[in-house]
Amino acid sequence: MLPRLPAALALLSALASALPVRRAPTAALSSTSISAFRPYTHYASAAYCSAAATRAWTCGAACAANAGFVPVASGGDGDSTQFWYVGYDPALETVVVGHQGTDPRELLPVLTDIDLVPAPLSAALFPGVASSVLVHSGFRDAHAKSATDVLAAVQSALSQHGASQVTLVGHSLGAAIALLDAVYLPPHLPQATFKTVVYGLPRVGNQAFADYVDAHVGSLAHITNNRDPVPTLPGRFLGFHHASGEVHIDASGAWMACSGQDNTSSECSTGAVPNIFVGDVGDHDGPYDGVTMGC
Repeated sequence: MLPRLPAALALLSALASALPVRRAPTAALSSTSISAFRPYTHYASAAYCSAAATRAWTCGAACAANAGFVPVASGGDGDSTQFWYVGYDPALETVVVGHQGTDPRELLPVLTDIDLVPAPLSAALFPGVASSVLVHSGFRDAHAKSATDVLAAVQSALSQHGASQVTLVGHSLGAAIALLDAVYLPPHLPQATFKTVVYGLPRVGNQAFADYVDAHVGSLAHITNNRDPVPTLPGRFLGFHHASGEVHIDASGAWMACSGQDNTSSECSTGAVPNIFVGDVGDHDGPYDGVTMGC
């Protein structure tokens, strides 16, 4: 989860009510649609486990929930580089890529979260993306540390299993890295199709980035929980914006599909948490349909 913001930044967040209102339709998901997310929720939780545990797929309940998973590669140290893993789910017929979220016990990931300066994406990793597309530089740098290793592992998994589908998952910082993977991997793997399911996603980039994701990331669900303040950070007043695809879990446990970008309906995260003073960081780790994130 993200650390406490300085008082001055918190005050600026409280002024966000002056930003444009973007209320758009919402719709409740059926119980069948909600339960379909459950495998991906467990995969996102498993990404908090060590590289050794995910490589052997011996990470406790999170691994046991997807017992048929076939690991291919894993990496990271949970500090300077977030844990990640790649493997194949034969039941879902997809390669799965999981990225670890922020562990507040580790200093470097926390510093990554507060590195707010927007910056362009690397032309080497993201060929063809315009320089007007800016992202949180800490998220960008965290993604770059494992990007080429993850690409090689996904290529290997696709080849080994004759697969064509890739699913990207993560929570918190891991969600941000997974979303950047959703932009990074497709140009390098044009034969594959992609699905992205992330949880507690902070805002990753500027309006141009959000528009780029809407135009180029084919299947995105970013799930937010009740009054979790993390998805409202960094603030829109700093120029950051969410892409479309939010699914918000409200106080009653209902899952609401929120249309558009940064939907300000009270049934969506931006409307439910208009400033961090009404947020509850305890909602960040879940539960998401009964699953609490962490290894």
